[in-house]
Amino acid sequence: MKSVFEYLDYRSFLKDFYEQQKERHGYFSYRYFGKRVGIDPSYLLKVILKSRHLSEKSISGVCDFCGLTDKEAEYFHTLVHFAKARSQRESKLLFEKLLSVRYAKSHRLLERQYEYFRTWYHPVVRSVLEYFDFKGDFALLGKQLYPQISAKEARESVRLLIELNLIKKDTSGRYRLTETAVTTGEEWRSVAIAAYQEETIRLSHEAIERHDRSSRDVSTVTMNIGAADFEEIRERITEFRRSIISFVNESTDPDRTYQFNIQLFPLAGGQGRGG
Repeated sequence: MKSVFEYLDYRSFLKDFYEQQKERHGYFSYRYFGKRVGIDPSYLLKVILKSRHLSEKSISGVCDFCGLTDKEAEYFHTLVHFAKARSQRESKLLFEKLLSVRYAKSHRLLERQYEYFRTWYHPVVRSVLEYFDFKGDFALLGKQLYPQISAKEARESVRLLIELNLIKKDTSGRYRLTETAVTTGEEWRSVAIAAYQEETIRLSHEAIERHDRSSRDVSTVTMNIGAADFEEIRERITEFRRSIISFVNESTDPDRTYQFNIQLFPLAGGQGRGG
């Protein structure tokens, strides 16, 4: 069975632990498991099936029964809180705590994948390298971005992109894009996406002052809609976004990098409030 540090959902760990124990000991059951950790067996099954969560008071008992060390128990506690987080901010803070608790060998790749999304300019540098003839001048590379980044930041970005196999150097010394994509696991996808969206929304705000109207397009509309209208608008946005991506993919001579954000959010009424 994998180390608890390899999990990002505590319920997946419990499921694997149960199946391992069941295979080793014929008597092992949800009833036995629940009795040993002080949890009703039917409720424990719902936890493992991801329809319920462990209570705060039951976490220590589970850690003890599973034989977790102090460090592993700390990680498991954080996993439970991460799964129960009610806001994007809370999820982000707990995910970063998970990274800090994990052992170096087990979290290095995940940490670097998260860094790719957490910092706005890494995806931008990757896009710029598609058309910019970069051969090692990091200061010049940093100046291609708006806002500009330092040579040190550009160097670190290129290093990260190489580590993630998103770029590679060809025989002429120029860095080229690979076909590798950064993928996020189900458990932390929303955290990574939220972190990236926060960064790009901040940039869009700054762009109003940074760029002349001739090089940007910003429009807003406030409207009253019904629940069914909202779903229809979401579908139309998805269709529009796909059409833009298809159009861009057909471009054969790109010479600049743009950020394209579409935002639709509640201002009043309905169920606008939430985590």
